[in-house]
Amino acid sequence: MSSPVADVKFLSGVKIVDLTQFEAGPSCTEALAWLGADVVKIENPKAGDPGRRLRPGKPDDDPYYFHVFNANKRSMTVNLKSEAGLNLVKDMLRKADVCIENFAPGAIERLGLGYDVVRALNPGIIYAQVKGFGEGSPYEKNLAFDMIAQACGGTFSVTGEADGPPTRPGISLGDTGTGMLMAITILGALYKRRETGEGHRLQVAMQDAIMHYMRINFATQGRTGQAAERGGSKVPGVRNAPMGLYPCAPGGPNDYVYIMTSRANPDHWDRLLKLMGREDLIGDRQYATPDDRLEREAEVDAIIASWTRRHTKHEAMRAVGDAGIPAGAVLDTMELQNDPSFEERGIMQVMRHPVHRDFKMPGWPVRVDGKPPVLRPSPVLGEHTDTVLSEWLGLNAQAVAALRAEGAV
Repeated sequence: MSSPVADVKFLSGVKIVDLTQFEAGPSCTEALAWLGADVVKIENPKAGDPGRRLRPGKPDDDPYYFHVFNANKRSMTVNLKSEAGLNLVKDMLRKADVCIENFAPGAIERLGLGYDVVRALNPGIIYAQVKGFGEGSPYEKNLAFDMIAQACGGTFSVTGEADGPPTRPGISLGDTGTGMLMAITILGALYKRRETGEGHRLQVAMQDAIMHYMRINFATQGRTGQAAERGGSKVPGVRNAPMGLYPCAPGGPNDYVYIMTSRANPDHWDRLLKLMGREDLIGDRQYATPDDRLEREAEVDAIIASWTRRHTKHEAMRAVGDAGIPAGAVLDTMELQNDPSFEERGIMQVMRHPVHRDFKMPGWPVRVDGKPPVLRPSPVLGEHTDTVLSEWLGLNAQAVAALRAEGAV
């Protein structure tokens, strides 16, 4: 059987010095690594990226956070606080196409690798920075993590039940979402550089990135003149019934199916009634139009729930979908991992790690000529130090040994 994945080389030859940690920066550089770039992750020789171990002082048996954001990269240890180590990275930056960092505000400048320094070394470099708040923001010096960016960027304000408090969305959109926007921009800068040879400084703030993902909410505000609201499983600003989550058998915490009929397609309601065996309601004036059904939304929801409770969420999704009505079962992470179709298509792949146990994780979801890119394991700390110094800088084994004795790597 042919492999479901491909060894994608779109960015073959592109050299990236990766000075990122945790998630927002690493998700960006991992995206470029999936596409074939040589991403060299520069890490502290003692502990590496803090994301390698989320429980300081505990055994290194929780590497999964690190795995999912650092696949397909190489790791090189460098002591940036030693002159020799700093000079090594500067030598690498002279040969690099991209440098990216997401340290705390001001940290990269204090290390001696600010934009002006790096640009002087390599005028053609793409120098990318990810921060919590934008330059010129009153909070630009503040530290930020995903939940801070999402709170300040608006997603909390539109997530949760209408009569409940703001809620953090269940995904790290502030971190990974920001990384994806930066990755796209880096690709654009690299494409333009082929013509001009010029480098660029790219900056993205997590708060600003979140606002990009809030565009529909701003559109709703534009139409209503009011701040976008929370709506639970409903879609604020979309007035329609039936639309929402409906309980399914056997009644577990995620045993629900989302069903959404369209105002633009009146056949959806009649199809749903026929599927549920409620042909008696077809043509009933009480439920004839979307507005009629909205006036009796509780009744409509009860009618649908009485049918969905007799079926599992998978049965309901299949039946409603086959009837030509949009429907989706609520699937948890274990259900998604155990669905063999994702692995068969290469969307989920198993990381065969040299140190940790095998780990199935989502890969890059875009298919290239029918196959997603192949997954390679996240690097062991410093695993590629010697080979990177040889390939990038031409240093021999004796020179590397001298650097190691000096504490530079």
